[in-house]
Amino acid sequence: MVFGTIESLTQDLQSRSQYLTQLPWLLMIAIAIPMVLLAWRCRIYPSWLWMIPLTISLVLSVFTIFFPPLLIVTAIVDVLLLIAVGVDVLWLYLFTNQGIIVQRSIPKTVSLGVPLFSEISIENRTQMALRGSICDDTPEEFASQPEEHPMKLPRMGRLTARRKLTPQRRGAFRIEKVYLRFSSPMLFWVRHQSIPLENSINVYPDMKQLSDYALLARTNRLSLIGVRQTRRIGQDSDFERLRDYTRDDNFRHIDWRSTARRQKLTVRQYQSDQSQRIIFMLDCGRMMTNERGGYSLLDHAFNSMLMMAYVALHQGDSVGLLCFSDTIHSFIPPRGGASQMNRLIQAGFDRFPRLVESRYDQAFLYLQSHCNRRSLVVLATNVIDEVNAATIVEHLAKINGQHLPLGVLLRDREMFDAVEAFDLQAYEGRQKQDGGNLATVEEKTVMNRAAAAADILLWRHQVITDLKHRGVLIVDAFPDQLTAPLVNQYLEIKAKHLL
Repeated sequence: MVFGTIESLTQDLQSRSQYLTQLPWLLMIAIAIPMVLLAWRCRIYPSWLWMIPLTISLVLSVFTIFFPPLLIVTAIVDVLLLIAVGVDVLWLYLFTNQGIIVQRSIPKTVSLGVPLFSEISIENRTQMALRGSICDDTPEEFASQPEEHPMKLPRMGRLTARRKLTPQRRGAFRIEKVYLRFSSPMLFWVRHQSIPLENSINVYPDMKQLSDYALLARTNRLSLIGVRQTRRIGQDSDFERLRDYTRDDNFRHIDWRSTARRQKLTVRQYQSDQSQRIIFMLDCGRMMTNERGGYSLLDHAFNSMLMMAYVALHQGDSVGLLCFSDTIHSFIPPRGGASQMNRLIQAGFDRFPRLVESRYDQAFLYLQSHCNRRSLVVLATNVIDEVNAATIVEHLAKINGQHLPLGVLLRDREMFDAVEAFDLQAYEGRQKQDGGNLATVEEKTVMNRAAAAADILLWRHQVITDLKHRGVLIVDAFPDQLTAPLVNQYLEIKAKHLL
């Protein structure tokens, strides 16, 4: 009787399951739709451990083909597995939907290439333990170590994760989100969350060279960084005025008669100490897009200009800055004082070279309308083609007389290396030994590259010579070696009273 009942139930289930076996895609849709909705609305995805219940169900289904009585067992197991994964995903959704508080602590300013530390604190205010990982929103220009942190939060617990960030590009950056990944208790599901948390970071050029200069200047060792001590002409004869004594003045300049009359220490000030005006014109166009040592030509030029500005401000001069490409980006009027250095940095730290043609005519017209007093105009750019070079020569020569123009032209090291790579004497020696045989393909390639580079360098030298004949001062140096020649040129201008 019992066996007959079981056999009848089995036959009944087999007859009813024929509809499902004939339409298996209905089962796939029934399972896929909830998973798609979970992924779309809640960002909950199945983990690789889903292979375990799927494998169990598949194995039992295969055995059912050969042993039909196992159909009931297979159905029960499938229902239990569905209940397990359903409870698992429900728990994950309920306890990660609220009660998670995230905070970030990070410096607002940092120097280029100097590591900084960022701390992320996550607090679990739910009644269940959470585990997963946490990852911060790192800009592409930052190197992060580590990139993500494992997370294991007890109920009502708190976790602080610390990572090291190294900025590899200057500029203004924003960190907008924190990414969390939670795992369900049975590890069948993973939920991704992004929590809005905004912070801004300003990456300034590396100011280490300024502190190095200040230290070497105090210890009279500026020659270690290539800065020459230039003797000022006429510093003991060109009297300008009397003023109060300060701690930095030379005691030999004290005027004792005026001191006795005023009952106050008084020194003589000479012409060489007068305040002069310097305006940097920084080309942010396509001429400055080449890179050397991981930095663009604009980065090298801006760092060197900051160094010269630092020296000039400590000499009592006024310094200004004009950034331009196809339009005027920023202009800082010439001023003196320690606060001017911060204005210069703020005006140029987030300027990057753009693939546009620079409007030199517009930049020099803007300079003429905003700066009437005689100044040292320092133009940092690069010469690549004849049209660009002719424009630079024309505008620098035009302001000569009203201002003192100084052209800072950056060399392309690859050009010089291509010329030096071909050894003509060694090539002629090999030709004599081989009886005048034809050069190899490699030798021809090196020789052609050297000839083309030499032709370009010869044309560039002619441009520089033309600028010098028109009264323009020139600093011609490699980008990574620009600072010392630029500072030396400035000190020579001060010493010779060219302004």
